[in-house]
Amino acid sequence: MIVVHHLNDSRSQRILWLLEELGLPYEIKPYFRDATTRLAPPELTAVHPLGKSPVVTEGGATVIESGAIIDYVLRHHGAGRLAPPIGTPEYEVHQQWLHYAEGSAMLPLMLHMYVARLGEAGAPLHPRIEGELANHLGYLDRSLANRDYLMGKELTAADIQMSFVGEVAGAFGRFDAYPNIAAWVRRFQARPAYRKALEKGGPYNLGPKS
Repeated sequence: MIVVHHLNDSRSQRILWLLEELGLPYEIKPYFRDATTRLAPPELTAVHPLGKSPVVTEGGATVIESGAIIDYVLRHHGAGRLAPPIGTPEYEVHQQWLHYAEGSAMLPLMLHMYVARLGEAGAPLHPRIEGELANHLGYLDRSLANRDYLMGKELTAADIQMSFVGEVAGAFGRFDAYPNIAAWVRRFQARPAYRKALEKGGPYNLGPKS
């Protein structure tokens, strides 16, 4: 059985959502952030030396990184669901979204969060960070124009992987500037599988506010 080593209030929430959308059996092994530092507990290093979440174990396999985990689950358990057929142009676009989420899109969001903690010392970096935020969030917003999900009318794993980007953008108060992202986040957060994953995963600060 798939075991999700799940850190509360983290990116591993989207792995639970993936498994709920696929209707797969899985076990959650929970870990909790330090209340002061918000860092993951050292027990996670026993699962993988980086001590990060998400981590998925199954049999003798240990898989880290959200995109790699999603790819692993789809290849071994997806049965063709939540992704376009391999070999199609749509599949290549889907793969790009899986890699883009953490490879490019999250960087300016994380920089925004960390640099904000520097106060005035971080002020010289704000214009460059804001420019990158506008670049990436604008790209995502335009990609969602006139469609329900990234690949069209149906949810795919690309939406699950990119969901954290949309949710963090909302937490930073960017929904007014990017209405397509806002509508997309509200749409996927209303899905029964998303809500079920929240019930199982515990408190999640980026989840629905009502």
